[in-house]
Amino acid sequence: MIQDIKPHKFDNHYYSDSVPKDDDFVIIYNDNRSILVKVDVNTGKLIFPTFAECQNKKKLIYLFSIDNERFFLDLYGEDYYRENGFEYLDTRKLRALSSNSQVYMFAAFTAMHLAEWYMKNRFCGKCGYGLRHDSFERAMRCSNCGDVFYPRINPAVIVGVTNGDKLLLTRYKSGYAHNALVAGFTEIGETLEETAKREVMEETGIKVKNIRYYKSQPWGIAGDILTGFFCEAAGNTDIHMDSKELRYAEWVPREEIELQPQDYSLTNEMMRMFKEGNL
Repeated sequence: MIQDIKPHKFDNHYYSDSVPKDDDFVIIYNDNRSILVKVDVNTGKLIFPTFAECQNKKKLIYLFSIDNERFFLDLYGEDYYRENGFEYLDTRKLRALSSNSQVYMFAAFTAMHLAEWYMKNRFCGKCGYGLRHDSFERAMRCSNCGDVFYPRINPAVIVGVTNGDKLLLTRYKSGYAHNALVAGFTEIGETLEETAKREVMEETGIKVKNIRYYKSQPWGIAGDILTGFFCEAAGNTDIHMDSKELRYAEWVPREEIELQPQDYSLTNEMMRMFKEGNL
């Protein structure tokens, strides 16, 4: 999965006093949910601009480090970089790149999560005054009333529903075009297991039983923390697909399961585990 970057070490500790150095990477983010990168034609790896190349020497926000490489955020990107082979890529184009980029892809996804949060938290939702960066932790503090805002993480579930030797596969009506599993966000007052039951029923009309936890995954491009569950169909297995949400929902035998192009997602790992007979 995208976060499986060992032996590399991801450190998300917030250092408010970090000063960028010339070889530090700068994540330049724009309002179209895209970041500025270029791709090495020989290795397929992502290349980020460095601080030495950066014309904007102010307002950079420390993000995190991977091994000894540090990443900063620039919310005020400049066209200067385009002259050096960089281009803005959105999440769909990023996901289509070679898996040789996994470490930097994880950096990009995580940076996009934080960038979206910073862009949407400039003013206090309580009194309307401007927010400032906290000195001790990754948070934004109101300069008037003192309220504190932390990065938002959306809980969501991925559900692998089995029916004997078949798995319930779906495809979204719009957006990502490849096979997926039933998925959805947890609502107020709901447990994760209740979310799994509700989402399967809403999207496919299938009742489930024996819900069991599999694994979790941070999914930065949507600001989510995904929780994977496997469960079994209970009773009638006829599918009644929600056509507003999905364009495809079918029971698919193990040997016919078509995996996603990249092994970045929890969804793909769950499909692969079932396909290979490990569940």
